[in-house]
Amino acid sequence: MDLAESKVGTSAIYQPGASSIEGSPTALQMFHAHPLVMAMPHWHAQVEVNYVMRGTVHYRMSDHEFRLNAGEMCLFWGGQPHQMDESSDDSLYAGAHLPLIYFFRLRLPISVSSRLMKGETLLTSATDAADNENFARWSRYSKSGDAAKAQHAVDELLLRIERIALEPYSMTTSKTAVSLEGDQPHPNSSRSVARMCDFIAANFLQDIDSVDIARAADLHPKYAMNLFKRSTGMTLSKYVTLLRLSRAQAMLMSEGANVLQVAMDSGFGSISAFNKSFRHIAGMSPSDFRRDIRLVTTIPAGAFRN
Repeated sequence: MDLAESKVGTSAIYQPGASSIEGSPTALQMFHAHPLVMAMPHWHAQVEVNYVMRGTVHYRMSDHEFRLNAGEMCLFWGGQPHQMDESSDDSLYAGAHLPLIYFFRLRLPISVSSRLMKGETLLTSATDAADNENFARWSRYSKSGDAAKAQHAVDELLLRIERIALEPYSMTTSKTAVSLEGDQPHPNSSRSVARMCDFIAANFLQDIDSVDIARAADLHPKYAMNLFKRSTGMTLSKYVTLLRLSRAQAMLMSEGANVLQVAMDSGFGSISAFNKSFRHIAGMSPSDFRRDIRLVTTIPAGAFRN
């Protein structure tokens, strides 16, 4: 992964923390705001949908990059390190972070969901003025404290995402994407994957394994592992680890965070397992990540130049 060439300008800097999306890897969160550039790549265990209402933004993924202008929308798997490194002064966007328990209930073409999970990005300009009003309302409803309004927002958002596949869209070609030929799960399998995701979401901080996960979905362990890998492009253990790493990432940004305590509180059984997993996704140790993010968050935004 080479995101070193990203350009971070003079805008305010995105500063994730324990109350942000990284710290809540199983939550569905909606947003409607001016997008802040990121000084460092981040990751989270949700599928992300972004709709640009005004201005322009630029994203760098692990092996591709793209720009979104007003009226364009994207969908990608947030489990890959990614970074918004440009955001125009007038930009405004909206969208959501979808945990896999929601994503695998969507009626999307199997090829689309598989390609997203394997690192590609879906792009579409098939939007209209109603999207500006709807995305803003969904964000308000989700934060209203009214359970009925929040559920209504979720239901409408999911239907809107499904509509993407009914109109023109394109998929980026990821250099590392796995071939999809002969590797498509049956559409009904999504229900089983969703059940596994439900169990993992409720128990990822506990000591669980593939046998526990398969039992929760009434599946044989070997079949469950193969099904999950075909559907998501990753193993069950990798997904559990990603949820734990997402939580750990946020905890490391807290003042006075202790690496050993973060490892234990994130569900890792040992500091060595935590260090190895963290280094694999972030390209650095947890200690180095904590140091770098603290440096970034203490530097005034104007110090970053294109």
